[in-house]
Amino acid sequence: MEEGMNTLHDFGIRSTHYLQVNYQDSEDWFVLVSRIADLRNAFYVLFPIWFHLQEIVGIKLLWVAVVGDWFNLVFKWILFGQRPYWWVLDTDYYRNTSVPMIKQFPVTCETGPGSPSGHAMGTAGVYYVIVTSTLAIFRGKKKPTFGFRYLNVILWLGYWAVQLNVCLSRIYLAAHFPHQVVAGVLSGIAVAEAFSHIQGIYNTSLRKYFIITFFLFGFALGFYLLLKGLGVDLLWTLEKAKRWCERPEWVLIDTTPFASLFKNLGTLLGLGLALNSSMYQDSCKGRLGRRLPFRLSCIGASLVLLHLFDSLKPPSQIELIFYVLSFCKSATVPFASVSLIPYCLSRILGGSHKKSL
Repeated sequence: MEEGMNTLHDFGIRSTHYLQVNYQDSEDWFVLVSRIADLRNAFYVLFPIWFHLQEIVGIKLLWVAVVGDWFNLVFKWILFGQRPYWWVLDTDYYRNTSVPMIKQFPVTCETGPGSPSGHAMGTAGVYYVIVTSTLAIFRGKKKPTFGFRYLNVILWLGYWAVQLNVCLSRIYLAAHFPHQVVAGVLSGIAVAEAFSHIQGIYNTSLRKYFIITFFLFGFALGFYLLLKGLGVDLLWTLEKAKRWCERPEWVLIDTTPFASLFKNLGTLLGLGLALNSSMYQDSCKGRLGRRLPFRLSCIGASLVLLHLFDSLKPPSQIELIFYVLSFCKSATVPFASVSLIPYCLSRILGGSHKKSL
């Protein structure tokens, strides 16, 4: 078993080495792709756009992103996946031969286990929702036309082009092995497809949001404490990252497993608070909320405000405080997009409309 994994890892190292040597000019592109594929962009960019254009798509997108990343955390804790940037320096597989030279980048040194790839899984799930929902909107109940078939081909080609670039990016940056990005894509599609059959997420009460958030947190924490009690350290990767990362400042606390857990749970609870608030009912569900100019105004204001909000980083000196503030910050993102911004705009635009009359 160990020999088989070493062979698989060696193939991944040589794949990374090949890409880095033969595609040096593509470094900036792969770094950009990796940054764009970060799940944070699904929350700060894609969600507010889709929520105000097609509400149910935005809700499904957020659920798939959050629950998919939660599953990604659990899978990583179970599979104990290595990462190329530390494995190549930590293994004795190359004791009788030269160690392949692998370059590291500022986005390489993530601290969690490597399998499956979170970037690949998140991108596959989120964009699967976007593609399938777009096709469902354009198809409607009519018989598929030639134009629809053409759109179908274009969207799916674009989808797989995005997945290919994300996978190559993570391999190029030595953040993941090839089998990890493939596992990520397949897992992301599976989560997104599962949520296409779950209708209850669109009218979930605030009480259920609290219960689901508490369950996801309790399960992850309980699983961690159980294995820790059995002598299994699920945070074993932190030592690897700190030891083998080329530059200490590249090892960031917001890439740790618990950081992603708190951010995701905060986002989910924030969505629940927003959808069950009176501000949401008064704005998005009101007469003004059905007008396209109002929706576009909500999108524009959300993108600007969330971009500014994203630049605020919680202090990382004390981990517990960082996690709590990350939770609160993440909860604010959907609450602002869904409830606060539409409500403020409805007050402003509604007041202007009355004065004009």
